[in-house]
Amino acid sequence: MYFAALLARTEDGWEASDTELDDVETLSDLTDLARDASVDEDTVLVFIEQEDAWFGVVRVDGEDDPRIFVSDATAAARSSYGEILLTDELLGREPGAEDTIAALEELVGLDGTEDGAPDTTPDNHSDTTSDLTSDTDSDDPDDDGFGADADAVPAGPLGDTLILADLGLPEAELLMLRTDALAEIEDALGAAEVQETVR
Repeated sequence: MYFAALLARTEDGWEASDTELDDVETLSDLTDLARDASVDEDTVLVFIEQEDAWFGVVRVDGEDDPRIFVSDATAAARSSYGEILLTDELLGREPGAEDTIAALEELVGLDGTEDGAPDTTPDNHSDTTSDLTSDTDSDDPDDDGFGADADAVPAGPLGDTLILADLGLPEAELLMLRTDALAEIEDALGAAEVQETVR
C-alpha cells in the first residue's frame, strides 16, 4: 500500500495535502506536480511511502533540479514508484543504461538463444544453464514485478541525506527514520499541526 503527500512552504508555514500518483510516470511528472503546488516558487516536498518497506522524499525549490532521498534503495527498486526516484544519476550510472540492458535481455533469452529460436542446448548442460539463470530469478514475495533490478541497487539509504537539514531535520536523524516517517518529518519542520489533513 502506498501513501503520498505534498508539503508546500508558505509565508504562514507549511500546507499539506495528500496526492494521487496515478498519472505520475516519471520524475519529471512528479516535479511538475510539486511545482504546481508551490507558492511563489517556494520549497515543496513530495513524500512517498510504501508501508513498512521504504519512503522517499523529493524536494523542489523553484526551478532548481529536484533533490531526492530514498530510505531503502533495495526495497524501492522493487516498486513501480521507487523506480521513478531511482534515477540513473542517483544510482551513478550512464543515462539510459537500464533501457539498453532491458533491450538486450529481450533480444537474447537468458539461455543464450534469440527470442523465438528453439533451445538446442544438450540435456547434459542443463545444470550449467540453471547456474546461469539462478541469480536472475527472484523468490522475493514482495517483488511486484516493477522497478529496477534490486541486485543492481545499493542496499540502504540513497540520495541527498542533507535534503531536510536546513529545514530542521539533520542528516543523522533522517537516516534513523523508519516507520511513520512523515509524522517525524512534519514535527521537525514545525508542521505537526497539518498532519491530520493528510492522514
